[in-house]
Amino acid sequence: MPDPRLFYVDGEWIPPAIARDHPVIDPATERPIATISLGSAADVDRAVAAARRAFPGYAATTPEERTRLLIRIVTAYNARAPEIAEAIRREMGAPAKLAVRAQTPSGAEHFEVMIEVLKTFGFSERILDTMVRYEPIGVVGMITPWNWPMNQVACKVAPALAAGCTMVLKPSELSPISAHLFAEVLHEAEVPPGVFNLVNGLGPEVGARLAEHLDVDMISFTGSTRAGTDVARRAAETVKRVHQELGGKSPNIVLDDADLARAVTWSVRACFQNSGQSCNAPTRMLVPKERLAEVEAIAKAAADATVVGDPASEKTHLGPVVSRAQWDKIQRLIDAGIAEGARVVAGGPGKPPGLDTGFFVRPTVFSGVSNGMTIAREEIFGPVLAILPYGTEEEAIALANDTPYGLAAYVWSGDPDHALQVAEQLRVGSVQINGAPLDVRAPFGGYKRSGNGREWGVFGLREFLEVKAIMGDAGNR
Repeated sequence: MPDPRLFYVDGEWIPPAIARDHPVIDPATERPIATISLGSAADVDRAVAAARRAFPGYAATTPEERTRLLIRIVTAYNARAPEIAEAIRREMGAPAKLAVRAQTPSGAEHFEVMIEVLKTFGFSERILDTMVRYEPIGVVGMITPWNWPMNQVACKVAPALAAGCTMVLKPSELSPISAHLFAEVLHEAEVPPGVFNLVNGLGPEVGARLAEHLDVDMISFTGSTRAGTDVARRAAETVKRVHQELGGKSPNIVLDDADLARAVTWSVRACFQNSGQSCNAPTRMLVPKERLAEVEAIAKAAADATVVGDPASEKTHLGPVVSRAQWDKIQRLIDAGIAEGARVVAGGPGKPPGLDTGFFVRPTVFSGVSNGMTIAREEIFGPVLAILPYGTEEEAIALANDTPYGLAAYVWSGDPDHALQVAEQLRVGSVQINGAPLDVRAPFGGYKRSGNGREWGVFGLREFLEVKAIMGDAGNR
């Protein structure tokens, strides 16, 4: 692997304009595992210039040519999958089985779906006497997070390449090694120089420069709502398109006709998966108040059975959270839950016994939570579940919608039609009924402060396209 302190620009690995080393910390050991460089505005300028030069030629390629490129990427990616999984395990503490079975395969899956989309997607259509064409938007700045690093990179890069765009990626400085390997994959797949570029760095420097840059036509950002609003403000000066997938505080409604044991056990595990570091995690469980004691017992059993520990062990369910700053934030919010009167059913403050080194969090379940409490309002991004009792179904729906977020929701019922009736009343971008798996061909994105636009499948492709209407004799041919 090339020196991780290098950036990938115009088809080559180059040093930063100004050398600024930054350690990458293994959150399970709290020790450095690599050193990257933090880029500057000058590095962004070089990368954007390369993407701008490459755009006319790449935009002129045919969908068939771009399909062949995506196929080569999938082949190269799968060949490097073990290395990518190991990088994700070490840089963000993902358990080995999660890194191998979910985190890494998600990257290839977005390319595979996009290959299928290109087989049938029409880049032009006729509306009466007008020809409508769908054209690549141009140079795209991409800012991605650390929690699902390959999923978030691939679900932007795959549709952008399929559309005919060129791009500059700024991955998270907390999970840059997998992104570095991804850049190698694209180089091995012979992505033309300048089409894909990578610059590491911090959000206030590299991310801000991408958002403000005159030669960047679109920003695709995934991260916190706070950071997303800053990106949008900076991008507004140049009136570029802004696509955002932001935070969530997803409600999980367990209806009174649900299989309680199945619903609660699945929900606890889903909330805790990836150490709770998923924007669409079902973190607010709404349950009938007359069954609260049953729910608490099931949730406690599921939490107590969760194994926290060494990410390299196959027995581990949860590794650490990604950083000291993230651990500190989670502890503050757990303390806030206790101070505001929520009851701790499982877990609580501090680290699990025997795990003094590493940013490990006790899998925590709160009950007796009201929707005005901090732990019901703020995105914790850790293995912390809030159980909220409700009286009527109408109250449950109102509680579910009483949040500034609208990314995802979950509904459990013994009657699929009943579940659908409830799902249709929720103000969110996606609803999973009775534990249905996510479908990467379906649109992913949120209402309200969870962002705008959609990712995945054909919906993701459309985000990277401009629409042109051609009228007159030429358009009628």
